[in-house]
This record gives sequence, structure tokens and C-alpha cells, in this order.
Amino acid sequence: MRISVIGCGYLGAVHAAAMASIGHEVVGIDVDERKVAALSAGRAPFFEPGLPEILAEGIASGRLTFTTDMAAASGARVHFVGVGTPQQKDGYAADLTYVNAAIDALLPHLSPGDVVAGKSTVPVGTAASLAPRVEATGATLVWNPEFLREGFAVQDTIDPDRLVVGVAGGEDAAGVLREVYAPAVAGGTPFIVTDLATAELVKVAANAFLATKISFINAMAEIAEVTGADVTQLADAIGHDVRIGRRFLGAGIGFGGGCLPKDIRAFSARAEELGRGESVAFLREVDEINLRRRDRAVQLVVDGLGGQVYEKRITVLGAAFKPHSDDIRDSPALDVAVRLHGLGARVTVTDPEALANAARVHPQLTYVHDRDEALTGADAVVLVTEWDEYRRQLSPSHAATLAAGRVVVDGRNALDPAAWRAAGWTYFGMGRP
Repeated sequence: MRISVIGCGYLGAVHAAAMASIGHEVVGIDVDERKVAALSAGRAPFFEPGLPEILAEGIASGRLTFTTDMAAASGARVHFVGVGTPQQKDGYAADLTYVNAAIDALLPHLSPGDVVAGKSTVPVGTAASLAPRVEATGATLVWNPEFLREGFAVQDTIDPDRLVVGVAGGEDAAGVLREVYAPAVAGGTPFIVTDLATAELVKVAANAFLATKISFINAMAEIAEVTGADVTQLADAIGHDVRIGRRFLGAGIGFGGGCLPKDIRAFSARAEELGRGESVAFLREVDEINLRRRDRAVQLVVDGLGGQVYEKRITVLGAAFKPHSDDIRDSPALDVAVRLHGLGARVTVTDPEALANAARVHPQLTYVHDRDEALTGADAVVLVTEWDEYRRQLSPSHAATLAAGRVVVDGRNALDPAAWRAAGWTYFGMGRP
């Protein structure tokens, strides 16, 4: 099938390359000339495991092309719209500027029978407002939310755990999407057809639930810190309950990235607009708990250094909001580093993939790619992104030969406290005695 993908950021670039990898003829369209040039040359503009390989394969096969010309969408049967919906600068609501612009630019190139599939995360009700404009061309609008995990996005696109398609009426357009995803459907992936509003809610509800689960265990960490309990043992114990599960019960400095923070805020804002703000009022507290854990990590560093960090050398292990990514959007790791710098500390940040992105946004920090070089002479070490280079491959005895001090703050509860203490370190965890 011939497919167009409008918007070639993180979502769109992965989706375009993945669709080409399963045999479709795909054109990716974006207004950013530099991004299009990089993708056309087979270079991924961001770090995502597996993407460079399928990108190069798609371009070499001729099934995958990129352009800035929206006219290239003409003749495609399905048009995926995957542009960004950032948080508005003056509030919590989602900014739909790019969604509206993408639809407006696409309309002249639609033909009767085409299917426009929205993938962007939007406030519930957006698809219903866009549908008349699309239907006026004879095309049909459906909503097909994405559920990508950064670091596993290629796998999640090719072999998703579920496919959701929201339609305004009938299932003809849903049948076209079933054809698009035929390999996944044949492999047993659930294919769920809903109305438009439900499809929009599925994505934000999923993110709200995950954020709530993370903030719940971090709230328990706050209680553990004043009672002497160990939140990691607590999480293990309650995680054995099949109704709860252990995943997303890792206490630490909380969540970040380009999805969870802005999505729960936009969900709250939309609920207020609908007159049901009280229904998701708890999400405000979820957000506040999340931000408080960053404060706690900073305070642990201050406490560990005797109440004063001015001119102290602090090494921050991690800049990306999560491992296997170079995404620094709303990164708790960088937030902690910047706050320590603001207190007068001499902060050095290291990360396997995210340093270039971090340096563009926070040039006031010192960035060192080599882990051991970053650790040399440090008065305190803070683990904030749980890359394997730090949680598994860094021995506390080796770190002790490099650092000047022996204070380690484990912002992800990813280290072995006993091993670090045995090597002479003063260990501080999140919600751990």
C-alpha cells in the first residue's frame, strides 16, 4: 500500500521507517528541510535503537522517501498524521497548531476513499472537530493512537501490544488500517475498533495511569523516608499481587520525557474545559509528587555533602530522561543537574547519547562523554539515568579510585547499597534507609 506520514519527528520518522520495513511504499513529509535531508541520507536525527537499520534498509529498497513537498502525499491510500502537540506556553492545554496546520496542508491532496489516520496525542474531541474538513474531500478520518516506548519504538511499531482505531461510523476505514497492520494482526496483536472519542482517550488514559502508578510509589517513598521503611522492598511485596504488578513501581526521581508530563497536564486542562475537572483532579497531585522527588534528590546531595554544595564537584550520571534515548525533554536528570549548579556546585554531566542535546539547552553545565573522566575528582556522584554503564558496569571500588569524595546519591534505586557501602561510600537512596 502507498502511505504518507505527515510529520517526521520522533513518532513520524519511526512510523515511516517501520511501515516501509513491512513492505509498504512510504513517503515521509516534514517542513524541516534539515530533518528531511538527514532522513533522506539514512541518518536518524535522534537516537533510537534499531531505527538506523530499518531507515537505511527502506531507503536502499526504494520503498521509503522523505520530502518537504506535501504534494507527494497525492496518490497515497492512507495518510498518517504524527505531528507534535506540545504544552501551550501560557497554560497546561495541548497546542494543536501543528495538527491543524498539517490537516490544512494535506486537504488539497486528498482523494475520495483516502483514509487520514491521526496518530498525534490530542485532547478528546479533536478528531470530531477535524472530521468534517477531511470528509469534505471524500476522505475519511480515523484516530490511531501510538503507544511507543522510547528505546523500544521500532519494536512497538512493528509488533505492538495492541492496535486501536477510532472511527466515526462503520468499519470500512478500520478495515484499511487492518490491511496496513496485516503482519501484526496476523501475529495475534489485538485490533480494537472504537469511536473517535474513545480512541483519543485510550492514549491519555494509559499515560495518566502509568504516571499515577509511578507517583504512587514515590508517595510511598516519601512515607518510607520518615519511617525508616524501604520502598524497594515495599514495591516487591505489593508487586507480587497480580492486580498490581511490579512494573512502573520503581521509586526514584520520577518521570519525564515528551509524553507523560505534558499529557497528564493536557488531560487535566481538557477535563476542566468539559466541566469535569474534579474527575482527574488527582493528576495535579501526581504531577506535584513527581516534581517533589527531584527536590528530594537535590536535598540528599546537599545533606551528603554536609549541608553545603558551593564549589563542590558533583558528577551527574545521566542526562536523558530515560536510558536507551537521547531525549532530554522534561528530563529529571537534567533538572537535578541544573538545580545543583544553581546552588553553586561545579556540575559535570555524562551520558552515552544525550550530551549534545543537553548542551544546547543548558550550556552552563560541564559535559564529559567518558564516564571515568567525569568521575575523576568528584566530591559526590548522583545516578539519575539508569544506563547499564552506570548501574551494572560501574563497580563501586573502581569509582572509588576516581572520585575524591565517597558520597553517592542513587536517584533511581538502581545500585546495590551494600556493595557501595562496603567499598567505603556513603549511599543515599530514594525512600530507602
